[in-house]
Amino acid sequence: MKHIQVEQFLQEKAKHAGKVTAGVGYDVMNIQLKAGESIAEHSASGEVLIVCRQGRVKFHVEGQETELDAQALLMLDPNEKHSLEAIEDCEIIVVRLK
Repeated sequence: MKHIQVEQFLQEKAKHAGKVTAGVGYDVMNIQLKAGESIAEHSASGEVLIVCRQGRVKFHVEGQETELDAQALLMLDPNEKHSLEAIEDCEIIVVRLK
């Protein structure tokens, strides 16, 4: 068992993106954004699972737009180009499969 504590950074700074942990075949990232902040278009070579723990965030994926909140998950295929923008202060967990 591995218990991983995820810290809150938005009180101290505007934007945070950092690796929480990694293992054989995966990386786990924590991204925290204030409303209006964004992350430019990028892609990952493996599948990506995105969990919104708090707030709302808008994703632009290959010309389509979707909103994510704590009631939904987003799964991206390998090499799918995407960008995101925080609608509200948000925290998302990103699991990148290698």
